[in-house]
Amino acid sequence: MAVIAPTLPRVRAFRLGDHVVAWALIAPALLFLIVFTLYPAAATLVQSLYSTPLAHRPSHFIGLAHFRQMIADPTFRKVLVNNLLYAVGSIPISVALALAMALLVDARIPGRGFARMAFFTPTVLPLIAAANIWLFFYTPGYGLLDQLLNLFGLPGVNWLGEPATALWAVTMVAIWKQAGFFMIFYLAALQQIPPSLREAAAVEGASRWHSFRRVTLPLLGPTTLFVLVNAVIGAFSLVDSLFVLTQGGPDNASNLLLYYIYQTAFQYWDGGYAAALTVVLVAILALAALAQFLVIGRRTHYQ
Repeated sequence: MAVIAPTLPRVRAFRLGDHVVAWALIAPALLFLIVFTLYPAAATLVQSLYSTPLAHRPSHFIGLAHFRQMIADPTFRKVLVNNLLYAVGSIPISVALALAMALLVDARIPGRGFARMAFFTPTVLPLIAAANIWLFFYTPGYGLLDQLLNLFGLPGVNWLGEPATALWAVTMVAIWKQAGFFMIFYLAALQQIPPSLREAAAVEGASRWHSFRRVTLPLLGPTTLFVLVNAVIGAFSLVDSLFVLTQGGPDNASNLLLYYIYQTAFQYWDGGYAAALTVVLVAILALAALAQFLVIGRRTHYQ
């Protein structure tokens, strides 16, 4: 009788080889993740618990002193309120404008390709270039906005130099810059909706508004969640245009959290306090993302 050799060792060897190949394939990405994400995050957290080293005084452990300093810091409170106002002012308008533009260019209208290009053009501009364009609009005396006001006999406004208008002027630039970016995601999602669903709603006598509210908008739920998460991250990571437009002024009226972190770290040379501010920024973004997934994600259908 012939003896059949067992095949179990070969199966184990084959599975071990699969694991080796799999780890070899993900090793480069995992290395970049550790070096450029996990390690800096851990190092920042540790640095926030130590004092800033000086020329004749090495860094030493101070615990939560930076966070207690943060609570008593009036500039931090001002910057945090500014950032919340900026987020509340920019995110809803940007998302609503992006959805409206996507609905417009998804319809069969004359010049649809030109409209898509026009809406998306601000997105491809570097943020520094976009800020310089709006700097010309906001320039007191001969800027475009002041010229329009002069046509109606109204006095000019120092849009970037007045505390009451500086933050909203920066917000307008952000809305103009990011609405086209969000539009692309909504347009792609709209093109994935089967036309038969809208046709069935029309056959049932649903109006366009009712069809949009009951059919289109729920199917855009995953895209809306994705756009909102990115919009919140963008609202707390604006720094480029502030360099060109206001540099956080006047009197911190337009200063935002990430720009304040930059000032603390590279202008005031207080690395420990800047690390603590960074920890707070990351915590705010994590809580905001978690809240969005808990509130909006439960109502989102992916099929």
